Amino acid sequence: MTQTNRKMTSYRWVICGLLFFATTVNYLDRQVLSLTWEDFIRPEFHWTNHHYGWVTGIFSLVYAVAMLFAGRIVDKLGTKRGYMWSIGIWSAGACLHALCGVATEHIVGLPDAAALRAVAENVDLAAKIALVSLTLFIMARCVLAIGEAGNFPAAIKATAEYFPKKDRAYATSIFNAGSTIGALIAPFAIPTLAARFGWEASFIIIGALGFVWMGFWQFLYKKPDRNPAVDAAELAYINSDTEQERAESEKAAAEAAAAPKVSLWRCFGYRQTWAFISGKAIADGVWWFYLFWMPSYLKNACGMSSTSIEFQMALGVLYLIVMVSLFGGYLPTIFIERRKMNPYAGRMRAMLIFAFFPLLALLAQPLAGYSYWYPVIIVGIAGAAHQSWSANIFSTVGDMFPKSMIATITGIGGMAGGIGSFGIQTGAGSLFDYAAETDLAFLGYHGIEAGYMIAFSFCAVAYLASWAAMKAFVPHYKPITL
Repeated sequence: MTQTNRKMTSYRWVICGLLFFATTVNYLDRQVLSLTWEDFIRPEFHWTNHHYGWVTGIFSLVYAVAMLFAGRIVDKLGTKRGYMWSIGIWSAGACLHALCGVATEHIVGLPDAAALRAVAENVDLAAKIALVSLTLFIMARCVLAIGEAGNFPAAIKATAEYFPKKDRAYATSIFNAGSTIGALIAPFAIPTLAARFGWEASFIIIGALGFVWMGFWQFLYKKPDRNPAVDAAELAYINSDTEQERAESEKAAAEAAAAPKVSLWRCFGYRQTWAFISGKAIADGVWWFYLFWMPSYLKNACGMSSTSIEFQMALGVLYLIVMVSLFGGYLPTIFIERRKMNPYAGRMRAMLIFAFFPLLALLAQPLAGYSYWYPVIIVGIAGAAHQSWSANIFSTVGDMFPKSMIATITGIGGMAGGIGSFGIQTGAGSLFDYAAETDLAFLGYHGIEAGYMIAFSFCAVAYLASWAAMKAFVPHYKPITL
């Protein structure tokens, strides 16, 4: 190592740390509702599972739509301003949830939260409270979704500005770990805040973290070449891509600019597009189901309170298991490099392997009778398989499409995933209400347990169904040429 390198500053890792904390806050804000609605929000606003399913479903749909435009907006505003706007909007949306109670009281003409809870026997008034509060929460949730959609495009852009190509994947994996850390912290912090200070305070306190982050971002982020904390040696390292890499980037940019423009509607004429849509539409909603409904499952099927240490430890362990997915991206490399398979075939082989792990979800409800740890561990494994699946399905876009189409096809797939998630979330809410009201029987289970058995069964086979659909549309590697 040279003397210059030994003295090189490491400010790029400060930026990476900021991206990590932003992503952590992103997932904390997303989880507040799922960890407070059963014990705090449901009794106050007389929500059913159907109501909650609509809130989570619309959030997923709006988030997917917003992702179509978030990258372009960040590019237009620039990294610093784009990220400021993104986290500012989602933090405001998070805090807006806290006003839904007061606004509901004002609209229905009741003085306080105790009065809202007390109308349970007045069916008509309870229904009005549920409808008004549902509308307000959906509005706040839409603001949250629009803002959160900008997090990853802005973080990726900041990484590209502060890291050479050889380090970007590593830096991305570090800041992306914030999503798992946020999910780990959430069950310990959020129910405790809600129990001690009220559910409104949990939204405000967690939402305010974003505004605190904005202060650090405003003072700490500058472009590397304008940042006095970045010395000449570090700036040289940031710009240390080889001449060949720069030439390849310039060539790729020139090819993309010269490539024929493909209209959005023409994209739907390719079987490869429908393969990607199939892989996203069926499977994406499963992850959102686990994210939004496992807290309810632990309460309704396992009899836990969100403030109990058992509940908090169970969700903590679940997301620790999900972290195993960090290694999911390596499996296709083995098939591609050692088996000499083409990239698409290698990824499809890996995705088929990942698709078998969620079948364990068929045992989640049967084994819950022995211990709640069985469904927790099983869903953790299924969640890790999903994350590994997700990492690989995005890579198939680059395998099948020219670079000029990748962003468009990715957006289409994200939209398909949002629509699929909307269907799964709203369907789950209606299913659980129906199961509880009619004492539904399924495979020897009754009521809400039967509902979850049906839901887990769908989640178990979703990935194999997705893989089969992708294989049906694109049986063999066939890249598109324009």
